[in-house]
Amino acid sequence: MRFADPGNFVLLALVALLALFAGFALARKKRLLARFADIPLVMRNAPYISFARQAGKAALLLLGMAFLTLALTRLQFGTHLEMLKREGIDLVVALDVSNSMLARDMAPNRLEKAKQELQGIIGRLKGDRIGLVAFAGEAYIQCPLTLDYTAAEFLLGAMDQNSVSVQGTSIGSAIDMAARSFEQKERQHKVLLLLTDGEEHDRGAEAAAEAARREGIKIYTVGIGNPAGEPIPLFDRRGAQVGFKKDDNGEVIITRLNEELLQKIALATGGKYYHATAGEMELDRIFGEISEMEKKELEGTLVTRYDDRFQWPLLAALALVVGEFFVSERRRVPRKEHHA
Repeated sequence: MRFADPGNFVLLALVALLALFAGFALARKKRLLARFADIPLVMRNAPYISFARQAGKAALLLLGMAFLTLALTRLQFGTHLEMLKREGIDLVVALDVSNSMLARDMAPNRLEKAKQELQGIIGRLKGDRIGLVAFAGEAYIQCPLTLDYTAAEFLLGAMDQNSVSVQGTSIGSAIDMAARSFEQKERQHKVLLLLTDGEEHDRGAEAAAEAARREGIKIYTVGIGNPAGEPIPLFDRRGAQVGFKKDDNGEVIITRLNEELLQKIALATGGKYYHATAGEMELDRIFGEISEMEKKELEGTLVTRYDDRFQWPLLAALALVVGEFFVSERRRVPRKEHHA
């Protein structure tokens, strides 16, 4: 036996207060009658008065309220097994963790901004499986497809510029790795969300996007950064900035958002491109697009359900309240006794 909403037991305190009040009111009524005349004398002259009936009516009402409280706590006992079915899509997120994502044209930097965007997406998912891919010069699976959103958020928080040992930006590798994360036999219900500044070093992104389209993968791209460009900060071992990254000629390297490439990738697969903004309005648009997609039935989970029995105390409460209505406060007096 268990109670699904045990917090409602606090209402019993109110029932107890009402019981005290009813007892006080009945005792006060007796004291007032005693001031008027001796109680036995009053009872002989007004035999229809019944303090026992008045107390009984109050007891029925209070007992009914106690059973109603028991019903509100959702009494449960007995169990049964139930197959819990889920519907959703498979969503793989590829996050760029290259050094260029440390540029600060998005606060606090491009990488942290992208992670904020992803946390907003994960927090809204219901029934959809999510996977994570980290990429820079190469890509690897940070989190396989899962319904455990708490684990996905934890692994997302651990992703940084040190997650991938090979630097650079290989968007093509990210798309290929994400494609391998999906179930190969399916040709729908698959979405890849790509968050990057779009700087491509191996020139294989468009070909990878075309291959993904043939696998039934729809790619949504989110551009992080400013097309005008921003220098890449350098940090010492303590995390303090010591300057900016420079090329072999000693010139400061400027990293720019490549919107054109990200638009081509999205267009090739029937997806859409969005530019990350401070207000994160693109989150609402992306989530709206995902929510409208056709869902597939995911593998069901066998769960134990408790059987609700709140109906029994509710029925008892109803019977007691209705019974109180038909009980009179006055005692029925036979005619002989009345005229004696």
